[in-house]
Amino acid sequence: MRSPWPPPPERSAELRHRFAEEARSEQPDLSALCLLVGGVADGTLDEAGIDAAQMELDRLAGQLPYRPGGPRAWAEALRELLGRRYGFRGSAAEYRRLESSLLHEVLLRRRGLPILLSVVWMEVARRAGAPVYGVALPGHFVVGFGPDRHPTTAPQGASPGAFPEEQVLADPFDGGRLLTGTDAELLVAGATGAALDPSMLTPADPLDVVLRILNNVRAWAAARPERSDVSLWAVELSLLLPSHPARLRYERARLLVQRGDFLAGAAELEAYAEIAAAVDEQAAEQVRGEARAARATLN
Repeated sequence: MRSPWPPPPERSAELRHRFAEEARSEQPDLSALCLLVGGVADGTLDEAGIDAAQMELDRLAGQLPYRPGGPRAWAEALRELLGRRYGFRGSAAEYRRLESSLLHEVLLRRRGLPILLSVVWMEVARRAGAPVYGVALPGHFVVGFGPDRHPTTAPQGASPGAFPEEQVLADPFDGGRLLTGTDAELLVAGATGAALDPSMLTPADPLDVVLRILNNVRAWAAARPERSDVSLWAVELSLLLPSHPARLRYERARLLVQRGDFLAGAAELEAYAEIAAAVDEQAAEQVRGEARAARATLN
C-alpha cells in the first residue's frame, strides 16, 4: 500500500491555517481537525474528499437506532453497526502504516490504530446523540459511554479498577468489544505495568486526542529516517495547538538541520536555548553548541 505524500506548499499552508483556526475555536471539531491532518499528510485528499469523509460519518450515524437506551445500549449499537456490520477494527499490522493515523483512510479501509478507530466511534455516536467521549488509557485509546464526568474515585466498596456508575467502555480496536473493569485493568497493566487508576477514565479533551494522533505519526516517522518530511509536518501541526510540549520546538529545529536547512535550524535552536536557559543553563549551552555546529556546516 502506498505511503501518502504531502500536498503542494500553497495547499499545505492553507490547511495549516485552517487547522490552527479550528484548534483555537471555542469548541474544536475533532473530525475536522483529523481530516485537516489528513490533508496535510496526503496530497490526494482534496476538498471533495474531506466533504465525502464527513458525509460518510453522517451516513453511518443515520444507521444507528434512535436513542436505543442507556450507555450500554449505545455501546452495543455502535459495536453492532461499526464492528460487526461494517468491520471496523484493528490489527498489529496497522502500527506499520501511516494511513492508520489518517481519518479519511481509516474510513475507507475500515482499519486503523486504536485512537483513530475511537475517533470514528465517537464521531458517529456523537452525530446520533449518544453520550460518548474518548478515554486515553495508557498505551491504548478506548471509548466511553455515559455521563461526561471526571471520575476521581471508585464507588464505595468497589475495586480500584471499577468504572464509575453508568460508565461503559468499548474497545474499537477489538471491533467495539465492551470492556469490564478487569479488561481495562489488564490493558493498563500490559502497557505500563501499573494498576488502573480511576483518573485514567477521565474524558479526553479533543485537542489532547489530536496531539496524541500527531505523536503517533511522529513515532511512525521516527522509525523511518527517509520520511523526515512526515516528522516535520507532524511537529509543526503539534506546535499550532494552543497547548503543546515546549520541547517540540527543539525537535523541529533538529529536523530542519537534518533536512539541510541549516540556517533556519540554527536560528530555531538558538531560540529554544533562550527558553531552556531559564530552567537549565547547561542544557541551553549544549543546544547553542548544536546551533554553532549547524552554522559551521555552511562554512
